[in-house]
Amino acid sequence: MIKIQKLGCACEKPTSTYTEFRSSELGIDRTNGRHAEVSIQQCKLCQRIWINYLVEYEHYSKSGRWYKGIVSKKDRPQITPENAVEYLENLDWYVYGGSYFDSAGMIGQGKLNVDS
Repeated sequence: MIKIQKLGCACEKPTSTYTEFRSSELGIDRTNGRHAEVSIQQCKLCQRIWINYLVEYEHYSKSGRWYKGIVSKKDRPQITPENAVEYLENLDWYVYGGSYFDSAGMIGQGKLNVDS
């Protein structure tokens, strides 16, 4: 399990907004037909790097869900769209939400629910 220290920054709050981050696309995870959007975000305040994983199944209402977790600068080069789920599942905590959970954001850990 990868330990992530909390600093008390606004980016750690489940309800933080996209305006608090700089974002760049990492790619699409096509594993199991997910077509999930994977991006790298950097907090404008504390400069920490996050991996963001967003998946939605168009043929199911309320299926949108996202997960994001902090990535060390050392680990960042090894993160790909295809291994992002595994990386997030190994963090001691991450933030998640979306219409699937009927939530703007919560703290979680463990297995991600990314398949329809």
